[in-house]
Amino acid sequence: MSKVKYYYDSETLSYRKIESKRGRKIGYVILFITSVVLCSFLLLTVMFNTTLETPKEKVLQRELANMKFQYDLLNKKVTQAETVLANIEERDNNIYRLYFEANPIPEEQRKAGFGGVNRYEALYNYENSDLIVETTKRLEILQKQLVVQSKSLDEIAKLAEDKEEFLASIPAIQPVNNEDLTRMASGYGFRNDPFTKARKMHWGMDFTAPRGTPVYASGDGVVVRADNSASGFGKHIRIDHGYGYVSLYAHLSKYNVRKGKKVKRGDLIGFVGSTGRSQAPHLHYEIRKNGDKINPINFYYGNLSAKEFEELLKNAAKQNQSLD
Repeated sequence: MSKVKYYYDSETLSYRKIESKRGRKIGYVILFITSVVLCSFLLLTVMFNTTLETPKEKVLQRELANMKFQYDLLNKKVTQAETVLANIEERDNNIYRLYFEANPIPEEQRKAGFGGVNRYEALYNYENSDLIVETTKRLEILQKQLVVQSKSLDEIAKLAEDKEEFLASIPAIQPVNNEDLTRMASGYGFRNDPFTKARKMHWGMDFTAPRGTPVYASGDGVVVRADNSASGFGKHIRIDHGYGYVSLYAHLSKYNVRKGKKVKRGDLIGFVGSTGRSQAPHLHYEIRKNGDKINPINFYYGNLSAKEFEELLKNAAKQNQSLD
């Protein structure tokens, strides 16, 4: 029950009852309803503007995050594949094709992209369109590069078949086994002469090994010399491999072949010694192409691993003293 309120009437000098007006009550009710409606509207607005994830939306968010993760992994794998392919392309141009006197494949042909303005139109208008389009482009270019490289290797294989005799004849192995070596004493280039101590050109490679160590033919050919009549070489052998290549093996202790004998790559032809102008037992090895003396280190692809060849390069580059 509501309280009865009074006010003091100064004219009648008495208290009079306050009568509530009906219009004021209605105003209060309208004000209250309006306030409730406004608060409800504001509350609903805040709720709708706040992201409320349903269970289905949460599943979709997880799938999207997993997709981004998988795309990142795919991009890393594509990068690895591009690195491996680049290495193959470099060897193809600078070793294989050069070796068979075939023209290198132009870079623009290997790296060419794909034309068409709207080629990737269907991949746009997605939240991660840039990622999808970029990955697709890389994969398509990689695919084209693989096709180009595959055709190139097919061409190299055909050239190899046509030049099988040529490949067998090239002096392509180290003439002394690694396990028989004491060390690689001196490489091709200017070195100190062991007798005069003057700087002079050393036209071959010196392999130190115990006297009597086997020496092998580095390629197919015919023995054109097996004597000790050349100045400084002592007992030495020369093999004509054809195609302008001749290999020379000097300071031997004895021969295992004679002039005119046909040999195959890897055949035993003689033994390490210290005959002629030599300071210690070793094999002096040279290669000549059309009469010009060339660095033998470029021809050891036949029997050395990548690690062994790298070690040989390091030792051959040392500016030390030769043994002859």
